[in-house]
Amino acid sequence: MKISTKGTYAIQVMLDLAIHNTGENINVKKIAERQDISEKYLEQIISILNKAGYVRSIRGAQGGYRLAKDPTEYTVGDILRITEGSLEPVSESESPLNVWRRLSDAINNVLDSVTLQDLVDEENARLGGDYII
Repeated sequence: MKISTKGTYAIQVMLDLAIHNTGENINVKKIAERQDISEKYLEQIISILNKAGYVRSIRGAQGGYRLAKDPTEYTVGDILRITEGSLEPVSESESPLNVWRRLSDAINNVLDSVTLQDLVDEENARLGGDYII
């Protein structure tokens, strides 16, 4: 299983929104600059996250995006499933072997045990409280 850039960037975008969660909207340009992601590609990812209800969008001069819920309510697994689809390493129709089910369970258990808040805390600890990706 390999996570695509779309999935990786979705995690980065959600992390950026969580870290800069001041109650104000954050425009795509600022996120793109901080994360070094093209605005056009970022808009595609934000659109997916918005349709899934993970972010809220506000239009207008003071518009932008913010998290729809608290960072503790998102898991890495949830975010990746929105952008990647299934996280199964092998489809059950390809191989009914128990080893693949066990691998899938292990992957899902890890990804579902890490919240967006966990990533914020790790990043703050790594950077001594100052955030820069």
